[in-house]
Amino acid sequence: MVSHIGLVGLGKMGHNMRARLRQGGIEVTGYDPRPDVTDVPTLAALVEALPAGKRVVWVMVPAGEPTRGVLAELGKVLTEGDIVVEGGNSHYVEDQERAAELAEKGVGYVDVGVSGGVWGLDNGYGLMAGGSAEDIETLMPVFDALRPEGPREEGFVHAGPVGAGHFAKMVHNGIEYGLMQAYAEGYELLAAKDLITDVHGTFKAWQRGTVVRSWLLDLMVRALEDDPKLAKLDDWVEDSGEGRWTVDEAIGAAVPLPVISAALFARFASRQEASPAMKAVAALRQQFGGHAVKSAG
Repeated sequence: MVSHIGLVGLGKMGHNMRARLRQGGIEVTGYDPRPDVTDVPTLAALVEALPAGKRVVWVMVPAGEPTRGVLAELGKVLTEGDIVVEGGNSHYVEDQERAAELAEKGVGYVDVGVSGGVWGLDNGYGLMAGGSAEDIETLMPVFDALRPEGPREEGFVHAGPVGAGHFAKMVHNGIEYGLMQAYAEGYELLAAKDLITDVHGTFKAWQRGTVVRSWLLDLMVRALEDDPKLAKLDDWVEDSGEGRWTVDEAIGAAVPLPVISAALFARFASRQEASPAMKAVAALRQQFGGHAVKSAG
């Protein structure tokens, strides 16, 4: 069992995770390039600070090149019996590749999809883990410190072998895309209808007793309390990759995902100052039916 781990990456998620782990009785040595938040000056110093034997280093940095770089450095300083936990949003295929590389040194690899955002410190984190049963069992005190209070199975799952944790998180985030898009479209329709004089109150009335109640609905109510017309925000919506990967996997498996796909494409539409596609639709309607159009500018 583990009582002291290293944590690489002390941003919004990592910083709060370090605090929650410490509250749960897990000793944490954190490393971050920013001197004002790090516990040690280098990755090598972090590994040296961990107790000898089965050392555990949890990596919580952005997916892609930042994660690859950290894992490459850890591969140079970790030894047989140690375990790397990749807690970012890496693509599951990369997990399998990195795990194979570290396995050559006898270093274990566990991928964990982490959900909870900035609220995780108080509420706990939903955890989806992929890896060997032995490594998962070793890490269970860490998972128990991070997950929400209550039954373990309602906040943690050993989803399968390496890659399963991030695959599960990928699908989770795809579902999140669809849910957010549905709430957003409902908001737009309510706001467009003069009949509805209290849009915020309508959303708030859905928070108890209705089938659409959820934490996302609670966050929508909170957003409307802060900014009733959402006037402070631009309509640009980024996507971090999981939605695209989810749709790619669905295509490969011939699984229909019309809602998640539409939500992803809606995010792309949000980034267009003007829509070439809608201009083409307007042009076609004018051509075949002589329908009225609006001139640009």
